[in-house]
Amino acid sequence: MDKNKTNVPKIRFPGFTDPWEQRKLGEIGEFKNGMNFDKSAMGHGSPFVNLQNIFGRNVVDDSELGLAESTNNQKVEYSLIEGDVLFVRSSVKPEGVGEVALVPKTMVNTTYSGFIIRFRTNYMSDNNFKKYVFATKFVRRQIMAKATSSANTNINQESLSKIGVYLPDNEEQEKIGQFLSNIDNLITLHQRKLNHLQDKKKSLLQKMFPKNGEDCPELRFPGFTDPWEQRKLGEISDSFEYGLNAAATEFDGVNKYIRITDIDDESRRFLETDLTSPNVDLSNADNYKLKSGDILFTRTGASVGKSYIYKEYDGLVYYAGFLIRARIKPEYDAEFVFQSTLTNKYNKYIRITSQRSGQPGVNAQEYAEFKLRVPEYDEQSKIGLFLKQLDNLITLHQRKLNHLQEQKKALLQQMFV
Repeated sequence: MDKNKTNVPKIRFPGFTDPWEQRKLGEIGEFKNGMNFDKSAMGHGSPFVNLQNIFGRNVVDDSELGLAESTNNQKVEYSLIEGDVLFVRSSVKPEGVGEVALVPKTMVNTTYSGFIIRFRTNYMSDNNFKKYVFATKFVRRQIMAKATSSANTNINQESLSKIGVYLPDNEEQEKIGQFLSNIDNLITLHQRKLNHLQDKKKSLLQKMFPKNGEDCPELRFPGFTDPWEQRKLGEISDSFEYGLNAAATEFDGVNKYIRITDIDDESRRFLETDLTSPNVDLSNADNYKLKSGDILFTRTGASVGKSYIYKEYDGLVYYAGFLIRARIKPEYDAEFVFQSTLTNKYNKYIRITSQRSGQPGVNAQEYAEFKLRVPEYDEQSKIGLFLKQLDNLITLHQRKLNHLQEQKKALLQQMFV
């Protein structure tokens, strides 16, 4: 096999054909450990970069830095200039070690923590390229192989200096860096849109349902003026049933089995990424099938109180034993009732009611006692439909965001050697 053929990425911009050159980091730059600050020096003085400014990021944001006391000599010795790359030297979580963030501009009078190693090089000309090359599987595998574990997972300068990296010429670096940076900007834009919609939903939940002690909400659809009446969840439900205690098996393509972990914490959607089927004789399990208008509640554990409403497009779904099903009466709008379980009032009720000497929990009788304000049916259905449509819009934006993030992951592997 032609050696040069292994030194090129799967995807390239037109006009670039030369093989990439492999270099050890120790050959193309210098490393320096950061400063070990005494506790008394923290919280005042000059800006400094800590681990929190690196984890989950690929660029250091100088607007979020802490403060630490440092001398003029230390500010020179531990300086941060445009193009520096900061590696996490020590991390409680193994996957955190070796994470990287770029210093996008010279940060005057700014130093960095002793849990960080600075890498300074002029060999890689494009700063955007630096943001991504160290996150590739090729580099990450080397870092994890060279890391050592004690109380934390660590990596040192000597190990980092032996990390190999493939590099194209400067012009190709710039094109790759700019392209991936544009994708990051698009991801950020979609994340902001999603956050805005999620914040809007939270605000509407507080305005479209009455506050404690009141019988009318702050925000209503035109034409509705009657006060809301108080009902218990048990009064508007035909039954509360505990779920099916069954072993989960491989998904048989028909009988879906929903567990606590299958309900997304944020969107309250049924996550169909790891489906299972109940391992029992289902001929007598009709009572455990979910139907339109059914609402599920988690009855124990850290997720206690988490709710989910069955969607017709979910198909044939059975529910697990750690879930309680409330079957809402036809004269009440199930979507309205479900949205009521996303309010602060409901969360407060769960927080108080779930307190146990051991694991937190809420049983069927306690769920039935939850009190909520209910308007006439037409107003219920308008509120339920409106908030459901907003949820669908949020889900759409989340899927777009997830798609972009997956695209970026794939490109990181195909645009680098």
